[in-house]
Amino acid sequence: MKKKKSKKNQNNSNSKDQKLGQTKNSAKLVLFVFGIGPIIGIIIFLYSKGFFNSPTI
Repeated sequence: MKKKKSKKNQNNSNSKDQKLGQTKNSAKLVLFVFGIGPIIGIIIFLYSKGFFNSPTI
């Protein structure tokens, strides 16, 4: 005997999928900010110290 899923269970799974999608998007955003942010900060710091200027002999 197969049990049929009620509409109530399907609605709950759909809302869980939507919440999971929002969680994945926010996780990607956090990883992007904390991954790219420090790199940009380091580049700005090195540029301000003259790291990228060509050395003069």
